[in-house]
Order: sequence, then structure tokens, then C-alpha cells
Amino acid sequence: MLSSGFYIIMAAQFFSSLADNALLVAAIALLMQADAPSWLTPYLKFFFVVSYVALAPYVGAFADRLPKGHVMLIANSVKIVGCLLLLWEVDPLLAYAVVGLGAAAYSPAKYGILTEYLPHRHLVVANGWIEGLTVASIILGTVLGGVLIHARVSGALLGFDLPFIDTDIDTPAEAAIAITAAVYAIAALFNLYVPRTGVALKPLPSHPVDTLKDFARCVARLWSDRLGQISLAVTTLFWGAGATLQFIVIEWSRAALGFDLSKAAILQGVSAFGIALGAVLASVWITLDRSVRVIPLGIAMGLTVVAMNYVSEIPLAIVLMVLIGVMAGLFVVPMNALLQHRGHHLVGAGRSIAVQNFNENSSILIMIAVYSLLLNRGLSIFAVIAIFGLAVAGTMAMVQWWYLRNRRVHSDELERLLAFARAEDPHHPHH
Repeated sequence: MLSSGFYIIMAAQFFSSLADNALLVAAIALLMQADAPSWLTPYLKFFFVVSYVALAPYVGAFADRLPKGHVMLIANSVKIVGCLLLLWEVDPLLAYAVVGLGAAAYSPAKYGILTEYLPHRHLVVANGWIEGLTVASIILGTVLGGVLIHARVSGALLGFDLPFIDTDIDTPAEAAIAITAAVYAIAALFNLYVPRTGVALKPLPSHPVDTLKDFARCVARLWSDRLGQISLAVTTLFWGAGATLQFIVIEWSRAALGFDLSKAAILQGVSAFGIALGAVLASVWITLDRSVRVIPLGIAMGLTVVAMNYVSEIPLAIVLMVLIGVMAGLFVVPMNALLQHRGHHLVGAGRSIAVQNFNENSSILIMIAVYSLLLNRGLSIFAVIAIFGLAVAGTMAMVQWWYLRNRRVHSDELERLLAFARAEDPHHPHH
């Protein structure tokens, strides 16, 4: 039975993630309001994740330096500042980068606290719940963003005036951003009650260069581990593909289904529902030592994305989005749990998540930039979908080959690592 402290952590994570996803839709609406070209929209995500990559050596060490609840509170406060900058008409890309700064600091703390607070035998179940809840917040947050910018809802919000206060909130996008800032404030309240784990805090290295060297050592350590390298490769590809798919769905739903941004955001929520379903199924079906068996689902997911090009009816589009989501959830949750298990034992909780963030967000930067470049060069969204889906399937096939080669060449080492994972997982049938 998971304790009340775990549910406080989940609530804090839920509201922060809810706001993150609503804010992306609101920021896209802000760019559209300024008549920005469609190839510029993905750069919101690009600027958001730059902090994850640039600060990865430092946020992991920072997350291990203070109690995780304190780190989460500081990070949510930075996100609120980013919202205010968007309202004060600072360049949307730069203001959104400030929100990304808060998110980069938040991530090692929110995942690192799981490995500190819970016994390892509860990690897969906890990951299933926290990923399921995170994806529920993605669904609801994306839908919330879509609803807030809808003409009827935004009209009601803009018609609400505070006495004696001129807020300068005059557009649907700005109203949505203001509501999002309030949701971040709710998350910050929960952060105040995140339990102390009692784990010894690690001092920051005395010099920034020492921190960089320590981070480089952690990166090398995880990439050289026979299980760590496979799970890191899979999650790196998955999050890069997932971030790009968010923007592909918006463009595709406009071209193939005639949707506006509000409806496209709700369709994104449908695919996130599939991920939530896959995440819950993964936590029930897949044990820690069998995580690597889900890699073929990544190949299947890439090929299913290509099928989007043959869909022009809304019911079929909904089924396809759910199917893509279920496959994604089924293979990313076990891989995340396996990576956290190896990372915790090799380099420590906070640093391991920072390494994961560095790799995954480098992948997002590259894939978002390539996607934007393809649109800028005049390729249709349908050509981009075909290139994207085949690239994901091909890369996942290479990772599968890499794992099979490890199993053949380093069978003793791999079996020892899998046995260790099996020993820490109470849901394994041998327990």
C-alpha cells in the first residue's frame, strides 16, 4: 500500500504538469495571434527544452543538494514568473524559455524523490501510477488549453473584471495564460507538504567545472551499462518523437480533418489517453527484468504513425491516436522504470534523471529543429509524417539489434543485471 506522502507527490506533479500542457496550447495561440509562420510554432518547444540540455549537469546536483519538495517549490515559482513574462508581452519564445528553466529544475526532483521515498520493489507500480497520472494531466492540460482559448470560454473569462484593477488581459491567449499561472500556484501549495525522505543531501561540487566533469562521468557510466544504454536509447528516442508528434498532430488535424487549434488540442488529449491506458497496462503486465521485451512496440508505433496519411475521417483518427498512445505507454513506462533502477544504483537518483533529461531533450531539440526545417522548406505535413514514422521505426529496429547483440556478446553480464532487477521486483512471478 502506497503512503499518503506518495499521493501528495502525485498531486504536486499532476497540477504542475496540467499547467505545463495547458500553457503550451496558450503559447501557440499567442504566436498565432501574432500571425507567426507555422514553422516557428515548434520552436516554442525548442526554447522550452534548451534549459534541460544546457543545465543538465547542474540541475541533477541541485536536486540532490536540497530536499526534493523545496526544489519543486522553487521550480514552480520560476514557471509562474515565465507566465507573467508572457502576459507582459516579452517575446513568447524567450518567456517560454523561462518556463522551461523551471521545468528543467523540477524534473530531477519529481522523479528522484520516487527512488528516495519508496522501496525499489514498488518502483514499477509507482512509475505506472505517476506516469499514468502525468499522462492524465497531459490529457486534461491539453484539453484545458484548448477549452480556454475557445471563443465562448475565453469570452466569459475576458468579461470577468476585477474591481479597481486593470489586468491588461485582453485576448483569449492571455486569459488562458493567467488561468495557467493560477494552476502553477496550486502545485506550489502541494510542494509545501511534500514529505522529507531523510536521505542524506549531497553537497554541490565546489567549482562548476567539477560539476561538469561529474556529469560527464555519470553520462559515460549510464551509456556503458549494458541495460542502462538500451533503456536510455529507447527513452531518448521516445521523448524526441513524442514532442515532435505533438506539433505534427496539430498540423495534420488542420490539413486532414479541418480542425482549428482548440479541436486539435483535444485530439492530442485523445492520444495521451492511449498513453495513460498503456502506462497502466504496463505497470500490471510487465516486470522490471522483462522491460527490454517491449522494444518491438516502438517499431510498430513508428509504422502506425505513417498510417495517419491514410486517415481523413474523425472516428478513425480518434482510434488511430488511441492506438499510437497505447503502444507508446506500454513501452516507455517499463523502460523508464528500468533506467531509474540502473541509474539509482550507478550514479544516484537526481543525477541519473539529469542524464536522462540531457539525452531525451537533446533528442527533442534535434527532432523539433528537423521538423521545423522540413516545413520551412515547403514539404507537406503528409510527407513529413511518412519521413518521421519510418525514421522512428528504423531507429527502434537498430536499438533492438543492439540489445540482441548485447545478449549474444555479453550474455553473462546481461543475465546478472536482469537477475538483480528480478530480485528487486515483487511482482515477478517467482516471488
